[in-house]
Amino acid sequence: MIDFRYHLVSLISVFLALAVGIALGAGPLEESIGDTLTGQVDQLRAEKDDLRAQVEQLSGELDDSEAALTALGPSVLDGTLGGRRVALVVLDEVDQSVVEQISRSVGQAGGTVSAVATVTQAWTDPTRSTFRQSLAATMVTYLDTVPPADAGTDTELAEALAQALTTPEPTDPDVLSEHAQVLLDLFGGDSGLVTFSDTVTAPADAIVVVAGPISADEPVATPTPDSTATSDVPQDGTSASATATAEATATASESASDTEVEAQVAAWSEIALASQRRSDGAVVVTGTVSDPGLVLSIRTDADLSGQLSTVDSVLTPAGGIAVPLALTNRISGTVGQYGFGPDASDPIPPRVELPPIERTPEVVEEPTPSDTQPTEGADASTGQG
Repeated sequence: MIDFRYHLVSLISVFLALAVGIALGAGPLEESIGDTLTGQVDQLRAEKDDLRAQVEQLSGELDDSEAALTALGPSVLDGTLGGRRVALVVLDEVDQSVVEQISRSVGQAGGTVSAVATVTQAWTDPTRSTFRQSLAATMVTYLDTVPPADAGTDTELAEALAQALTTPEPTDPDVLSEHAQVLLDLFGGDSGLVTFSDTVTAPADAIVVVAGPISADEPVATPTPDSTATSDVPQDGTSASATATAEATATASESASDTEVEAQVAAWSEIALASQRRSDGAVVVTGTVSDPGLVLSIRTDADLSGQLSTVDSVLTPAGGIAVPLALTNRISGTVGQYGFGPDASDPIPPRVELPPIERTPEVVEEPTPSDTQPTEGADASTGQG
């Protein structure tokens, strides 16, 4: 049986241990523990200072490299486009400064921007699918080359937009054809599918498809929210069945959103493909490669990546050089994926200088005299003797 003396001995032991610990901590071990902690703090501070110095050095080197590329850009690009006209087709949200930067790069390469066409959300709005089908049926009648009957609305609209931006009048290669003008009017009228920064008067030789979102401040990809993440236990007093219903609704909403995004990327892919088919060459450009996104969709699809060239990091000096060079490479027959994002093959395309473009009107053959005049001795009214 445990008595009072046992408890007294236990308490005395506890207090003795505490006294010994205090004595050692304040005496022989105090300096050792303090020195150890002080040394660790000093070491961490020194490592932090070293890392800060490395970051500053790398940042300075990066600034120097970008400054060198910016200075080198005009001489690298000079004359590479050979006087070609380039149309910009803007998809999703893209800052105006980004469009201006791409236009400057095209100008440095010896080209001109003939049009800036911004595709609106109405292009893929599910509530306007019937209207788009009706509009596409009208536009097909103005196409020089009609897509297959089962091509679909997205393909028909994409072909119409590409032709509207690139088709010249046969007798004057510096003027848009009559059918192209009609298509532009249909796109930019009450349909609201496309807006134009200015009146389009000249046909483009090539097309740059600018796939957003791209912000001039920080071109970052927007993460896809996980709308199905919920707590196992309701926090607001709701029942388990109510929580299950909310989870099912969130899952359905996410699925619908994913479906809409996939449909949007598919429609944009048709615009890129039509731009390549209807012009001398097309390039798809973006800022940061996002998932889901048009550039990543092209690069991860063997068929698309074999037809379409892409450029990412368009806001960097390297990207500014890469866009015109990717276009000259594509016009000359080389397909490539350029930049610093996923699945890029090279940072910058090789320099290709295209010969100056020559645009000549089609020659309309005049009927020969033998086709319009009777032979000697023939009756003038019937052409027979």
